[in-house]
Amino acid sequence: MKLYHAPTSPYVRKVMVLLHETQQLQDVELCPVATTPIDPSSDLKAANPLAKIPALERAEGTTLYDSRVICAYLAERAGGAMYGGGWETKVLEATADGIMEAAVLLSYEKRLRPADKQWPEWIEGQNGKVLGGCTALNARWMAHLQGPLRMGQIAVACALAYVDFRHPDMGWRKGNEALADWFATFDSRASMQATRPPES
Repeated sequence: MKLYHAPTSPYVRKVMVLLHETQQLQDVELCPVATTPIDPSSDLKAANPLAKIPALERAEGTTLYDSRVICAYLAERAGGAMYGGGWETKVLEATADGIMEAAVLLSYEKRLRPADKQWPEWIEGQNGKVLGGCTALNARWMAHLQGPLRMGQIAVACALAYVDFRHPDMGWRKGNEALADWFATFDSRASMQATRPPES
């Protein structure tokens, strides 16, 4: 299998952490790509018509894309335990992915859009999604986060790590002390340390 990969993407990191946790890393060839919405990689476009990462090219079937699809496939390949917990795990992963999406959109707005064309109210709206998601995690999901390792925990950890990486002044920890303490512990796992993005 080939994984189209960029180490700064939180969606790619979800897949990489899962590969580490399920001992499948040796089964995947990493194919680094440099891509943005305004300058997509031609190699990536050939694998994924949406030109988005991650994309998992398989010898035995279609290329898989969207991190949730790839993670579900890899989890099933490893025995399926990562999606134990049913809908709770799926909703937790969706919450984390929503935080990721808002944080990635903020990154694109600030890094790719000219300063004179940036929209402060839109930026504030994305900030609100990140902070609202963190508040919900702290209020509703701590028992699940502290339970057996599932895909939801991996997704949440990768989302929070990306917020710290690209938006260190967001202040998501304020009022969310239980979530912050959980993240500090989870972030020390070998799989998180091995997938830490390079400083840029």
